[in-house]
Amino acid sequence: MIGMLNGMMSASTQPRQCSVARTLEIVGMRGALLAVREVFLGNRRFDEMVRRTGVPRDTLAARLRVLVGAGVLERVPYSGHPARFEYHLTQAGLDLFPVILALMSWGDRYLAGDDGPPLVLEHMCGHWLGAELICEGCGEPVTASGTRPASAGSRPLPMPVG
Repeated sequence: MIGMLNGMMSASTQPRQCSVARTLEIVGMRGALLAVREVFLGNRRFDEMVRRTGVPRDTLAARLRVLVGAGVLERVPYSGHPARFEYHLTQAGLDLFPVILALMSWGDRYLAGDDGPPLVLEHMCGHWLGAELICEGCGEPVTASGTRPASAGSRPLPMPVG
């Protein structure tokens, strides 16, 4: 949006309202998605997450607080003396699985090198997993060139939470 300021044209300094930006406020900080990845892989305890991610303890603790506060993870006690907790995915956290899988697939394709992917996931049918986005309406694969912003009058209602 271009506006007039003292007779001069200036570009708007208002950031685009965007679900990507809002999501990155929660999961875009260093270590956040790595913590979510570890919980998906069954490593729910803090010390194990530190070991598997390489994220410093204080940084990981801060990321876990944000993820719990945002409703992505929940802290569940597993020991009373001393008080110890493990982290479980909420529905919002489970809904991040396609994001983790897409990032993993991108990394496998562009960063794996000669040794191949460091981790391969297998579906319960026995085949290796790969990420592919499919249109819910027609079943066709989604590509950037085949996608456009919806007009204001055709936007769907917000998806229900929980």
